[in-house]
Amino acid sequence: MNVKIKREAWIHEALSVLADGGVDSIKIEALAKRLKVTKGGFYWHFKTRNELLEEMLDYWQSGRIGAIHQQVESGKTAIETLQDLLDLYTDHTNPRGKAIELAVRDWARKSPQAAATVQLVDNERLATVTGLFSRLSLAEEEAFSRAYLFYSYVFGQSLLNYSGDDFDETMVKQRIGRLLIPG
Repeated sequence: MNVKIKREAWIHEALSVLADGGVDSIKIEALAKRLKVTKGGFYWHFKTRNELLEEMLDYWQSGRIGAIHQQVESGKTAIETLQDLLDLYTDHTNPRGKAIELAVRDWARKSPQAAATVQLVDNERLATVTGLFSRLSLAEEEAFSRAYLFYSYVFGQSLLNYSGDDFDETMVKQRIGRLLIPG
């Protein structure tokens, strides 16, 4: 077990543990076992568990903000970008990402530092999407309201587990997209 694991591997594994069991389940020795290394490897990268937790929040924050900026800087129109974001955030092919998102938000209920990180990410997401709606010549209040509704839908739908006999999720997402995105 004398294998060196990169710092990012510890962060990824800790995010995985967070998604599975919450912040209290992140234990150095358990992480080392999952990574098949000694816990001494942990201390090569981090001084304390709290340092790891801070790095996890930084990693999550930069990933979330980077993802939305990547979409916005794609060179597409505001309508195309909004539709792409809606598709990205309502896609069910990344259940791990959604589990991590929900786990970080749960962590934020107990930790001021996590709460500040979530607020920063939410503010950036809303500001960015508000900017997209503003590019459609909507008044500032209307642009913000649509951005707020946009994210309320994105996160709300991820919590629902509806599957009625006549439920066509693709059709519903298209209709909601038409309601949210003018044009």
